[in-house]
Amino acid sequence: MKRVNTADLIPGMITAEDVLSYNNQLILPKGLILTDKTITKLAFYSILQVRVEDKPADVADTDNYEPPYSEKIRKSPEFIQFKKEFEADVNTFRKSINEVIEKGAPLDIDKLMNHTFNILDPGWTIPNIFDMLHCMREYDDATYIHCMNVALICNVFARWLRLNEQEIRNATISGLLHDIGKTKIPDSIIKKPGKLTSQEYDLVKRHPLEGYEMLKSSALPDCIRNAVLMHHERCDGSGYPLGLTRDQIDPYAKVVAIADVYDAMTSARIYRGPLCPFKAIALFESEGLQKYDTRFILTFLENVVNTYLLNTVRLNNGVTGKIVFINKNRLSAPTIQTEHGFLDLSIHPELNIEEII
Repeated sequence: MKRVNTADLIPGMITAEDVLSYNNQLILPKGLILTDKTITKLAFYSILQVRVEDKPADVADTDNYEPPYSEKIRKSPEFIQFKKEFEADVNTFRKSINEVIEKGAPLDIDKLMNHTFNILDPGWTIPNIFDMLHCMREYDDATYIHCMNVALICNVFARWLRLNEQEIRNATISGLLHDIGKTKIPDSIIKKPGKLTSQEYDLVKRHPLEGYEMLKSSALPDCIRNAVLMHHERCDGSGYPLGLTRDQIDPYAKVVAIADVYDAMTSARIYRGPLCPFKAIALFESEGLQKYDTRFILTFLENVVNTYLLNTVRLNNGVTGKIVFINKNRLSAPTIQTEHGFLDLSIHPELNIEEII
C-alpha cells in the first residue's frame, strides 16, 4: 500500500484503510474503489492524503478527458485575456508574499487588491467569471492559484450577500490571504509522498494559525485576520484549529470557508477537467448544510445554480437538455427540458447532471 495526496487520486484506486475526518467521523471505508464522487468527498472534508492499495481496480480510460464546455471557454478571446491577467496577478501575489517571508517587507494590500480587481472586467457577468475560474485549475502552484480563485469567488459571493463595497473588499482580501500560512509549512511535508507522521499532520493543520501570526502586526481589520484563522472552522464544531462553533466563527471566515471548499471540489484533476458544479452542489446539500451558516450556504448555492439556468447539460443516462427551472428544495436537481419533454430531476434520484455541454 502507499499514501497518495488527495489531489493525485484517480478513479479506480482502492482505499487501504478507513478514512476518518479530523473528529474521527468515518468518511470512506477501507476497500472502497474510488470514483469522482468519493474523491470529491475527500476534498470536501479537507483530507490531505489517503492510503491506497498498490494495484488499482479496472476503470474506464479517462485520460485527457476535457468537457466540450470547458474547451469552448478556453478558446474564447475573453478567456485568453482573463488567463493573461490572472497569471500576472498570481505572480505579483507570489512575489509579495515571498518578500514578506524572506525580507520582512510590509504587505502592500492596496497593490495586491488593485491587481486582483483588474481581473474583474466590469463588462463581464457573474457566469462569465465562474466559467473562467473553472478553466483555471491545472496548475502545480496550488497555494497561490487557489488563493486567487477563492478571492474572486469571495468577491462574487459578497455581492450575492448584498454587502457594501468595503465589506466586499474585506471578503476579497480574506479570500486572497486565507491560505498564506501554508507558505510556512515545508514543501517536504506538504508534498510528502509517504505517510505523514502525527506531528507532521498536526503541523499542516496549523496553517490557519501560521497565517494569522503572519498578519498579526499588519494594519488589516480584525475580520480579515479572523477569516485567515477560522476558515477551516465549521458551525457544528468539527473544524480546526480551535474547534469553534457557529456563533464563535467570524462571518468573513464563513464566507471564505464556502468559497474555499467549492474551489477545491471543482478544481481540475490530472484525469479530467473541472468537476461539474452540480456534483459539488449535491455534496454540499447532502453533507454540508450543518457545517456552514445556513444563510450563507443557501445564498451561495442558489446563486451558483442560477448562473447555469438555460445551459445545456448531459445527464448520467446520456440524455441532454436545457436547465429551465431551479428546484429550491433540491438545488442540484433542476428541471430539464429534453427533446421528449420536461424532466424534474428532484423526483428522479437515480438521475444527475454529469456535465455542462
